[in-house]
Amino acid sequence: MEESHTLMNTPQQYPESGESDQWVPLSLTLVEYPKGDILGKILALISLAPFGIGAGFVALILFRRDLHTITFFLGTCFSEALNYILKHLICEKRPLHREDIHVEYGMPSSHAQFVSFFATYIVYFVFIRLHHMNNNTIIENISKILIISSSMTVAVLVCISRVYLQYHTYSQVLWGIIVGFLFATLWFALTSLVFTPLFPQVVTWKISELLMIRDTTLIPNVMWFEYTNTRQEARARSRKLVTIKSQ
Repeated sequence: MEESHTLMNTPQQYPESGESDQWVPLSLTLVEYPKGDILGKILALISLAPFGIGAGFVALILFRRDLHTITFFLGTCFSEALNYILKHLICEKRPLHREDIHVEYGMPSSHAQFVSFFATYIVYFVFIRLHHMNNNTIIENISKILIISSSMTVAVLVCISRVYLQYHTYSQVLWGIIVGFLFATLWFALTSLVFTPLFPQVVTWKISELLMIRDTTLIPNVMWFEYTNTRQEARARSRKLVTIKSQ
């Protein structure tokens, strides 16, 4: 009994791991906040908003297959690539060193740049491209205000969280906002003036037909268009089914 008790209490010996076997956290999604700080915890959750937006992009692309959505998503990818280049050219440290983050460069803030690009592009899209959302002008204006205000609110809260949680300085966040705004302006101009005129040709490609990629640029209200067409098709199939059963 004594021997078995000794064996049970003897800590297991594991072979020492080499550097190649070390485990490291995925710092891309790792967010820390002060223990017991409720506001810090809320801001830490809000700072994950860019990942939710990215997941939304993927879902929209998979289910809608719209060229403008794909172009918008490509813009966010190029914005992130630009941020990576700028960080490694400027090489400015973050305000607080964290052992779990292996790339300590913080200028400009990638989160601030991401949400700034997203919110700026949404504002341009609502004011310039989004028309006839609803037959009621009042409801349409309220919808536009809600879209813009919610996008801007998320962007502001994410930027505040990056400073509050000491992942970035004020200047790093500010420059992230500026770079995101400028790149969104450039990308929206390219999309409207260069890419959109090419969409009718792109949808005729074999790969576009295979992947069912479509262009809805000329449809003023896509949701209403899809709703009415789906309803008409459902009624037609219902009448056809009744006719078949009555024979």
